[in-house]
Amino acid sequence: MNAFVLSLLMAAPPTADGASGGPAGSLMTFLPFIAIIAIFYFLIIRPQNKKQKETQKMLSTLKKGDRVVTIGGIHGTIQSVKEQSIIVKVDENTKIEFSRSAVSGVEAAAKEAKSENNTEEDSGEKE
Repeated sequence: MNAFVLSLLMAAPPTADGASGGPAGSLMTFLPFIAIIAIFYFLIIRPQNKKQKETQKMLSTLKKGDRVVTIGGIHGTIQSVKEQSIIVKVDENTKIEFSRSAVSGVEAAAKEAKSENNTEEDSGEKE
């Protein structure tokens, strides 16, 4: 690590005419910086942007009946959807209003169970 930092700090040695190696020397000086920026983009920035887009898509497709989990860990079923908020039913008589951004995810297990129940009912009717 120290050798890498030291090589970044050192400039190309001057040549006999006083130039520091021409365009190739300056390119080689900036090449590690360009590589670090590219690594940061592909390992940090790009995946974060993809995750943010997926979250925005999930929040925009919330609908009544979806089982959701909030950032506070509250599980419930959406009773109504407003422009900036949702009302979540957490118990028989308990409804709580949350901002849409407070939803951390839609429970996939509930969706899968619902689709499995539908397929079982369909197969039972055909027999």
